[in-house]
Amino acid sequence: MKQMIHKLILATVVALAIPTSQIDAQENSIVMSSTTSTEQSGLFNCILPIFKMKTGIDVKVVAVGTGQALHIGKYGDADVVFVHDKPAAEKFVDEGFSTKRYEMMYNDFVLIGPKSDPAKISGAKDIQVVLQKIAAAQAPFVSRADKSSTHAAELRYWKGAEISIAPGTPWYKEADSGMGPALNTVSAMNGYILADRGTWLSFKNRGDLTILVQGDPTLFNQYGVMLVNPAKFPHVKKAQGQEFIDWIISQNGQNVIASYKIEGEQLFFPNAKYDGTQ
Repeated sequence: MKQMIHKLILATVVALAIPTSQIDAQENSIVMSSTTSTEQSGLFNCILPIFKMKTGIDVKVVAVGTGQALHIGKYGDADVVFVHDKPAAEKFVDEGFSTKRYEMMYNDFVLIGPKSDPAKISGAKDIQVVLQKIAAAQAPFVSRADKSSTHAAELRYWKGAEISIAPGTPWYKEADSGMGPALNTVSAMNGYILADRGTWLSFKNRGDLTILVQGDPTLFNQYGVMLVNPAKFPHVKKAQGQEFIDWIISQNGQNVIASYKIEGEQLFFPNAKYDGTQ
């Protein structure tokens, strides 16, 4: 029963984003489950029209948290999964829901906070020390708390800092939302938050917020893309899905990723290792 309810929820998410009749009518299209942060960065608005112009394939994006994006793939409700949680994606492959994960670009996480900086963390380079200072100061901190890639990274950093957040901790707010809404929440609270740089650069409601911490090598944020296993789900559009992957890791696709900028600042950096055998 629980599995049936879960499948109904997933089907509703996909149906709300993509009318079934529209998908059926457009056989030369694929469904790609991805993350809200990637969508909110504006990247897909840049790259997908170019891909469609070159191939005629329309990519329909279902933007949710990484955990949900992977679950959609696990139920065969997407052709391609595009996420930035490497351990979770590798597990997805190991469990047979895809046969290969392709790396294609990266950016980084940054620690956002008010210019007044009550925890005195500005300019620090060690994210674990930064979180220890925030906890010691009991400064307001907003967590996405949505099982997204960013949320998973945040939890790893708290664990590395040897800090356990008890339920109901007054200074720690769980937003249970995507990156954009979570940034709106932290802007209203004048608190701290971990964000991916891409969404931050595209975010307009900054108020008194600014990047306070960046540059820790552990803040590296790798993106990967996977074709949902057609052997497990025969309805998966293998040819079109693989064509999208081949394009995004090709030199042409990599150049398009590199070209996406906001106010002259590049949001994502291509790093696919394309050798013709992928």
